Amino acid sequence: MTVAGKIESTIAVPEGVLASMESNTMKVKGPKGELSRNFTHPTVSVVVEKDGIVVSCEYPNTKEKAMIGTFCAHIKNMIRGVTEGYIYTLKIVFSHFPMKATVKGNKIEISNYMGGHSLRYADIIGKCKVKISGADVTVEGCDIEAVGQTSANLERATSRRGFDKRVFQDGIYIVHKSHKVKE
Repeated sequence: MTVAGKIESTIAVPEGVLASMESNTMKVKGPKGELSRNFTHPTVSVVVEKDGIVVSCEYPNTKEKAMIGTFCAHIKNMIRGVTEGYIYTLKIVFSHFPMKATVKGNKIEISNYMGGHSLRYADIIGKCKVKISGADVTVEGCDIEAVGQTSANLERATSRRGFDKRVFQDGIYIVHKSHKVKE
């Protein structure tokens, strides 16, 4: 909404979600967990009100308008994360050497990749839960960035440089993201 040089965007907070703002840190708590994030900008303000969360700026330029959109997107992701959560599904694929992945603490251990004897590791970021059943790997959590980075770490742990990407390679690949629209 634009009012005489002021742009503000309101984000509705659903029932069962508690949002609070302390200095520049927003905390969102819901049935799936709790998230906090720092929203610091000299001219863009974030305020929690009764009817929702208001992100606003007086006399914004192009970069500040973009920052309002970025803040709104992050807040919506936080709200969706604590209500629904995020799930990434990955697939372990190989053509000859059977690859095995196991969860060990806050790391995922990948063994027998391309028949090699050295172990490969992928870090689990934040409070993500990783389940491995056969060739299917499920990464879930309430923080979209942690879930996405954990999945990317798994993909990267089994990447090979210097090979043609168009030819099928053994590895672990993301096959589905819960927040993406199915085609």
